[in-house]
Amino acid sequence: QVQLQESGPGLVKPSQTLSVTCTVSNGSITTYDYYWSWIRQPPGKGLEWMGATHVSGHTIYNPSLKSRTTISRDASSNQFTLQLTSVTPDDTAVYTCAASRRASGYVADVKGYDYWGQGTQVTVSS
Repeated sequence: QVQLQESGPGLVKPSQTLSVTCTVSNGSITTYDYYWSWIRQPPGKGLEWMGATHVSGHTIYNPSLKSRTTISRDASSNQFTLQLTSVTPDDTAVYTCAASRRASGYVADVKGYDYWGQGTQVTVSS
């Protein structure tokens, strides 16, 4: 089955750009089968879908985060990366990558994901 592993900086200063990468194994990000997403969970809060990307080039974002979010793919490394700009302490969360077989209209529903990474904690603090 598909396996996902996040890697990130752990600590980011306010106003900087957060960058976390998901490495995919036992599967390929060039397959048309999946949307590849980033989902986060701030402390004491629920899951928040941030955005998703597909090999077709279709990339969609949570409207509340769209102005600060970029998701990119690197087929040669079988990775996809989240960049979040102008971070504040409110962006402190566990950041998790996930894969969904569902159509684009459903990828914002975090209950519909087939595979999940373990998540990586990112803290925004000076």
